[in-house]
Amino acid sequence: MKTGVLLFPAILFSVLTASIVDINIAIAGDLSGYVGAQIRSFFNNPGIPEQHNNYLSGVVEPDFYQSWDNDKQNVEVKLFYRKDQYDKQRTHADIRELSWTDVLQNWEIRAGISKVFWGVTETQHLVDIINQTDQVEDVDGEDKLGQPMIKASTERDWGSLDIFILPGFRERTYPGVEGRPRPAIVIDTGRPAVYDFSAGKHHIDYALRYSYSGDNIEFGVSLFSGVDREPTDFVPVAFNPLGRPTTVVPVYSLINQLGFDGQAFVGDWTWKLEAAAAEVRSGKKRGTKSFKTVGGFEYTLVGVLDSIMDLGFVVEYHYSDQHIHQTIFDNDLATALRFVFNDAQSTEILAGIVTDANTQSLGSFIEASRRLGESWTLEAELRAFHGTKISRPLFAFRFDDFAQIDLKYYF
Repeated sequence: MKTGVLLFPAILFSVLTASIVDINIAIAGDLSGYVGAQIRSFFNNPGIPEQHNNYLSGVVEPDFYQSWDNDKQNVEVKLFYRKDQYDKQRTHADIRELSWTDVLQNWEIRAGISKVFWGVTETQHLVDIINQTDQVEDVDGEDKLGQPMIKASTERDWGSLDIFILPGFRERTYPGVEGRPRPAIVIDTGRPAVYDFSAGKHHIDYALRYSYSGDNIEFGVSLFSGVDREPTDFVPVAFNPLGRPTTVVPVYSLINQLGFDGQAFVGDWTWKLEAAAAEVRSGKKRGTKSFKTVGGFEYTLVGVLDSIMDLGFVVEYHYSDQHIHQTIFDNDLATALRFVFNDAQSTEILAGIVTDANTQSLGSFIEASRRLGESWTLEAELRAFHGTKISRPLFAFRFDDFAQIDLKYYF
């Protein structure tokens, strides 16, 4: 397995070299991206002494794109760096994209580091397993790390087929000691993670996805075999004087996962469903099976109250048997309103509540964005946690209601 990982950069280099030698490629490409600043302010004093009430950070994400051969081939490079005022583990850099793409007669080949998104629902993406979650960026899990891959895709009358070879595993990022919000027990990514199989982070994963898009329906069926992007367990590595763990490291296992995502469009209604069935193939949980799903609808009122604004009603139900992973989405109902102003500034607001049916604890959120002129955007986020119970994962966030503002300049 390790040999395959070591050969991957050499194969990619030889392919790129052969292409560039045969083609008169222009030096100048398209450079874009953004730089930004973020402030995250908490309404309550922290429950953990090392944490703070206000956090400042800066971010930059340049993106370079170059195509040639009548746009049949291209190279894209997207880099990412964030500097956080306090959290050393949130100060991090990543290669989001470093890929070469070649469009053949019936197939498209992409090789390098890239990002792939699967999923249709609003509040959680169960089938989106190719890229690792960049957990220090935000609590919603939407940000992803770049993943080394070779991807072959074809689009035919019968649908689309994507085949993935994924050499090398990316470990999940977690907030550090001074990070906020975070679990009460620190997840230390500075120490080596535990892999309960011999190949470790050098394991080569495989994935396959078939998708179809018709007039009123879209769906995808995916298969994944490799390292689970979410830890299956944690091992204590530091304890307090009472012998209770204060620091842990993640344990990663091999899984097989079958996923389904789809949506149907009926007038102003959009019905959505994601489901994933998985089985662990290594370690203490070997043979453990699990099932999780999220489904619901979004109903849109177009031109509400004779205005140009659209108003969407989002309702989604979450279920997980929690046999492999402990999650807050085990028996929860999410409801939200989406305001799309359709103005020149592309103003949008999404406001919602996630309710735990077992404990009646609530997580509320507001996300808003607006363009300022031609090059600036302003994004605002508000998150609050209500009625958290001591036995539930959100209990560690009981003091962590916060507001966040991001100002970005695009070039």
